[in-house]
Amino acid sequence: MSVRELVVLGTASQVPTRHRNHNGYLLRWDGQGILFDPGEGTQRQMLRAGVAAHDIDRICVTHFHGDHSLGLAGVIQRINLDQVPHPITAHYPRSGQRFFNRLRYATAYRETVQLVEAPVDRDGELASSQAYTLQAHKLSHPVESYGYRLVEPDGRRMLPERLAAHGVKGPDVGRIQREGALGGVTLEEVSEVRRGQRFAFVMDTRLCDGVYALAEGCDMLVIESTFLDEDEELAVEHGHLTAGQAARVARESGVRHLVLTHFSQRYSEPDGFERQARAAGFEGELSVAHDLLRVPLPKRR
Repeated sequence: MSVRELVVLGTASQVPTRHRNHNGYLLRWDGQGILFDPGEGTQRQMLRAGVAAHDIDRICVTHFHGDHSLGLAGVIQRINLDQVPHPITAHYPRSGQRFFNRLRYATAYRETVQLVEAPVDRDGELASSQAYTLQAHKLSHPVESYGYRLVEPDGRRMLPERLAAHGVKGPDVGRIQREGALGGVTLEEVSEVRRGQRFAFVMDTRLCDGVYALAEGCDMLVIESTFLDEDEELAVEHGHLTAGQAARVARESGVRHLVLTHFSQRYSEPDGFERQARAAGFEGELSVAHDLLRVPLPKRR
């Protein structure tokens, strides 16, 4: 059975708190797993969340600030310790190659796994498969930062009433799906386009074109909301978003499920983030993330 869900491993910005670990997010996409921004403590959070090293197929780092990358050393060593049987691809800003090298080889260990380095230095497509296309867009932060977006290819939804009207049934349904036509009946006549799902991961950034390009039409948008709206000047100064700004992006981009995360330690209660997101006009599904939260992707349209 296919599973598509976000497993939240940590939600703190800059420093962990008693209740929030540094960042860490695993996206389960059918049989694959993409680990985003493993901050310090990610390996332990994986254990608490029931996430194994074998679940990881790809690692995506947005930028090289510690709360988004210090956990790389432990995660990479755990992948090798557990002898994960498949290659793992790592994406990160090319300008931070020296930081990736230091984290990858922070201490001595025996390498048993093929870790493919695939640094990012421009907007565009990073990888493509039958399951999804992975894209990157540059963001606006004091150090180079990229957000990531998954786009599932469109498929087709078979329409029982049209199949019946054309007398297509049983094994012939599979045949027309595979071959595109059967006995003068085309696939288009008995089906409709099923839009592929879209997911975006947007961390440390000011408002910029990249934020909107990543969020456009997403079924789920995971986005930083480090500050509340009353601290917008601080957000701009330090290269971050407020809850209201993140929600307006989601509203204007047609996002279905908004996940707010990456909260400043100055706020002890999360209620204000939801309140300000709703005040900004976002009416879709909304999650104010907490550690170990699991969020299923919305059902297909």
